Amino acid sequence: MTTLLLSLMLTADPTSAGVVLPGKDAAAKHIVLVSGDEEYRSEDVMSQWARILNEHHGFKCTVLFALDADGTVNANKSNIPGLEALKTADLLCIFTRFRNLPDEQMKHIDDYIQSKKPIIGLRTATHAFNFSKGSKYAKYGWNTKEPGNEGGFGKQILGETWVAHHGKHGGEGTRGRIVNDKKSAILNGIADGSMFGTTDVYVARPPADADILVLGEVTDSLKPDSKAVAGRKNQPMMPIAWTRNVDGRRVFTTTFGCSTDLESEGVRRMLVNACYWALDQKVPEKAGVEIVGQFHVSPFGNKTNEQWKAIGKKPADFFK
Repeated sequence: MTTLLLSLMLTADPTSAGVVLPGKDAAAKHIVLVSGDEEYRSEDVMSQWARILNEHHGFKCTVLFALDADGTVNANKSNIPGLEALKTADLLCIFTRFRNLPDEQMKHIDDYIQSKKPIIGLRTATHAFNFSKGSKYAKYGWNTKEPGNEGGFGKQILGETWVAHHGKHGGEGTRGRIVNDKKSAILNGIADGSMFGTTDVYVARPPADADILVLGEVTDSLKPDSKAVAGRKNQPMMPIAWTRNVDGRRVFTTTFGCSTDLESEGVRRMLVNACYWALDQKVPEKAGVEIVGQFHVSPFGNKTNEQWKAIGKKPADFFK
């Protein structure tokens, strides 16, 4: 498939903006990838992940972005048009951070969650939403204390909400260490220690029902060949990838996630494998995960609204 086959939904209608990559055939599963964070370049991550899933594996993929009124990507915005695509989704992959979406957009996410279809969450998806007390969807807020919904979407669905940085943010990286006794197909084709990311390890204590697959070894620099930090940060190591079954729904969560993390073949393969697993399909022994097209990796870091506006990219620009 090529970019000539892209079906672009970039109309003036603010409810229908996104990029659709058609599946290999009518039976292809539909994966909706939702970006929207102002720090880790989720728009880069979700676009490239979708291209890999589509080009190498034939999935239909819809990628959605946080947008300004003029249709340019603005990762500071709590405005993600096109979420009605979830009506036909077989899998939701989400990488948002502290979003306070309008009710008419959040309704589509709520409907999908209520459908009990599978969900994959990356990095800041543990704190995907930020709603004030009394809001219609306050139960999904990362810091809600509403009885039965404590910790919101992150804690209740993914298995953890925002707690703290465990590694030094921007100074210490993460090497994935496979839990010794794990035979999960999500780890097919991935060697212990082959996954590396410049994002630091988060504090994460998933619930007892979580199946921990990968632990995060804190490294002393952001280089893949850096050494493990000695001492308490790696004794013990924090979970960085796990699965859950939530009311019959398959859930996969990883705290890997910035665009530079996708430079790691092992990280890309884990994300692809997780999609097959979440869809209850046979996971390839060694999934194709070669980068598709141009992938301009952007270092993570916060930007102001004006800086994001200056980027001036439209959703289609991520697929050239």
